[in-house]
Amino acid sequence: MMIVRTVITFALVIYTFFLVMRHNIHMFQLNGYKNDEQLWWIKKNLRQQWLLGFGAVVAIFRLFFPLLALDILIYLVLLLEIAVYRALHRINTKKKLVYTARVKRLITTITIISVIPFVLVVFLIGIERVTGVLMLTVSCQIFVLLIANIINRPMEVMINNHYINDAKRKLKEMPELVIIGVTGSFGKTSVKYYLQTLLQNRYNVLVTPGNFNTTLGVTRTIREYLKPTHEVFICEMGARRVGDIKEICDLVHPDHGIITSIGPQHLDTFNNIDNIIKTKYELADAVPSNGMLFLNGDNEYIQRKAADYPNRIMYFSEHEGQGYYAKDVSVSNYGTDFTVVTPNGDTERYQMKLIGMHNVINVVGAIAVANSMGIALKDLIVPVRRIQPVEHRMQMKEHGNVTIIDDAYNSNPIGSKAAVETLAMFDGIRILITPGMVELGEKEEEYNFNFGTYAADCCDYILLVGKKRAVPIRNGVLSKGFPEKKCLVYDKLEDALAYAYTIKGEGHRYILLENDLPDNY
Repeated sequence: MMIVRTVITFALVIYTFFLVMRHNIHMFQLNGYKNDEQLWWIKKNLRQQWLLGFGAVVAIFRLFFPLLALDILIYLVLLLEIAVYRALHRINTKKKLVYTARVKRLITTITIISVIPFVLVVFLIGIERVTGVLMLTVSCQIFVLLIANIINRPMEVMINNHYINDAKRKLKEMPELVIIGVTGSFGKTSVKYYLQTLLQNRYNVLVTPGNFNTTLGVTRTIREYLKPTHEVFICEMGARRVGDIKEICDLVHPDHGIITSIGPQHLDTFNNIDNIIKTKYELADAVPSNGMLFLNGDNEYIQRKAADYPNRIMYFSEHEGQGYYAKDVSVSNYGTDFTVVTPNGDTERYQMKLIGMHNVINVVGAIAVANSMGIALKDLIVPVRRIQPVEHRMQMKEHGNVTIIDDAYNSNPIGSKAAVETLAMFDGIRILITPGMVELGEKEEEYNFNFGTYAADCCDYILLVGKKRAVPIRNGVLSKGFPEKKCLVYDKLEDALAYAYTIKGEGHRYILLENDLPDNY
């Protein structure tokens, strides 16, 4: 009878073990393989995995009391865990787990660590206690993952260093390659692609693809995509901690730098805005004295340190002053028209498919770089017209009498304000759908409340996603006297979007999708 109970437990445990491990490795990957971020995520999502804790308590009792009733309870807990983690897997589909070589090494280490206690118990104590040990093996997966990451760290460092050194060697073999670093709290991916569009008629340009903006992402780009024929390498540089930009700069040694913006983002890891400013300016520190530093002149946080880098700065902005700036901006369903003025007073009129003043500033920044690299303003008219919206960044999609403005990528306080202000520029029914902003540390509630106040001034309807997260935004909206019946809360984005399509009224409907939370939220 004991053997039968053990076999049943073993079969259930193997499947549950796989489901629990897959879910937690998925979240670990989204958290950048960082133990501290994973611990923060575990703390914030304890309710999601409370069954593991309950299972651990039952397993400990089973170790001392090998009773049939406890075995049955363990079976029930395992079946519940199977149902829960299968459901979580169906829900978490925005960015799927990628079974990289690192993930496979983690799985191997986790499996070895988990099997050792089972083998020891069988040989030292006997089969009577195995059920409890197996249950503990599942329940401790959250922490076994962190231990496995610590064990694997020396090997991961060695492997990463090999790849990084190989990338450095490849760059050293191309001394004529012009390397342009692009960073910012937001706008860096857009500027990267805009600049590529403006330069590629004259130069053979390589950009870091997608969100390959970490040290290893840049390393992979160089090793897999950089060719001897490339003349310009536009390198996007992302950061979640002080020192991240410096690490990338130590790899690529940029000739020029662009800082698109600085603002409160990733405050859970940066802790304060001063650390963000310091980190973004690590790019400026890496640009040589004969290089150019292109800065967003409208950003107050950028201005705080700009004076530390005299003689190398070229500003781009929407206001008249030093550097390149935009004027006479007009927006329509077809995009934006604007005039660019250079530091010496030359002007040129441009038309593009993009919308939003922040996009105008980003394109002016790209024009400033391209013009400084010898491309005449008039030669940039057609390339500017060819610029395509970056996916999920103020991307307009027409659906009959409805226009979707997709700004679902990684919202932040400054970008979200700019997005709703852009929405306000359209004539029609203006509808905002948002779950709010995350990774803003202790000020997250304050920033979301303020976002609600901005939205109330710019929107006709505000549809919030997620009842708990919507509270501060809704409070901000209603504090401005916004009609309560037009500020609604939904559990799912699909439900909010379905309601938005049913809204009646005169004029074209514009639906702004502002932010889309990743699976680990």
